[in-house]
Amino acid sequence: MNKGLDFIRKARLVQVNTIKELSIEQLNQIPKGFNNNIIWNMAHLIATQQIVCYRRAGVEPILDADFINAYAPGSKPEGPVKSEEIARIQELFFSTLDQFEQDLQAGLFNNYTAWTTRAGVDINTIDDVLAFLPYHEGIHMGYIQAQKRVLSP
Repeated sequence: MNKGLDFIRKARLVQVNTIKELSIEQLNQIPKGFNNNIIWNMAHLIATQQIVCYRRAGVEPILDADFINAYAPGSKPEGPVKSEEIARIQELFFSTLDQFEQDLQAGLFNNYTAWTTRAGVDINTIDDVLAFLPYHEGIHMGYIQAQKRVLSP
């Protein structure tokens, strides 16, 4: 198992446990001072992983473009997410990592296109992505925890 993926899995498990007692309304609520909500942040992590791992390597993402575009960087919640989609997001939270690990072992990411993150980090290879993704996950874990703290009861 890759250390970066192991860290992401553990962080995502913490996130799932952090929100397990929240209602659908709370997951969809955009707290004052934020421009998104908890469920958007979770789906955003999935979409971003698809973009930076698959698309930037010229590999077809696992997920459809509608999902990825709805939660891509620069997007925002367009309406409430229903219980079925919440369940799907929670399932994808881990299954996409499992598939990515299989694809990584199969060598699918050898044609990676270099880019620079908004944080100024140069990403040149899939190994760079694996070093960067835990940082991105941590940022959004912080947002999820902050949003949970300010949600109305």
